[in-house]
Amino acid sequence: MRLFVALTPPGEVIEALRVVTQELRECTLELRWTRPQQWHVTLAFLGEVGDDIVDELARRLSRAAARHSPLALALGGGGRFGHRVLWTGVRGDRDKLRRLAGSTSAAARRSRLTMEHRPYRPHVTLARADGGVDLRPLVERLASWQGPPWVATRLQLVCSRLGAAPDGSALHEPIAGWSLGSPPADHP
Repeated sequence: MRLFVALTPPGEVIEALRVVTQELRECTLELRWTRPQQWHVTLAFLGEVGDDIVDELARRLSRAAARHSPLALALGGGGRFGHRVLWTGVRGDRDKLRRLAGSTSAAARRSRLTMEHRPYRPHVTLARADGGVDLRPLVERLASWQGPPWVATRLQLVCSRLGAAPDGSALHEPIAGWSLGSPPADHP
């Protein structure tokens, strides 16, 4: 299974982002826009994970979620990774978010998964390009946008099935989730 660990913004946050990106979608048809149902804040990308590891990983993620309190967050602004990815950023409890991301990566490493070592940059991916599109004007148009605040209360383990959505994009299906700051189910 291809897995990642994420926080999913609530519906009103997704809707606000959908509204602000609608005009951008209409004027830049050459981009591959992610569907609002896919919008999430990745904490750790795990890649292919064998069925034999999922239970141990879930136990470790449950414990990680219990050690972290809910996070006050908001989406806002815009950015890009080179000429290929357009994103909006995450504001609010960013230090706590980094620590939560570090805990999820540590849970994965303890479950015998190989993790990439790179700085954590919290964001929500909006669109991808093949490299021939200048993303800077879109970043500028998103620069002043500030989404509604929200409280992230739940950590999710998500399965990403490439090409499984009706439009041929990835289908993201949560397979487990844990409340932040709550004791794991296997402890009293």
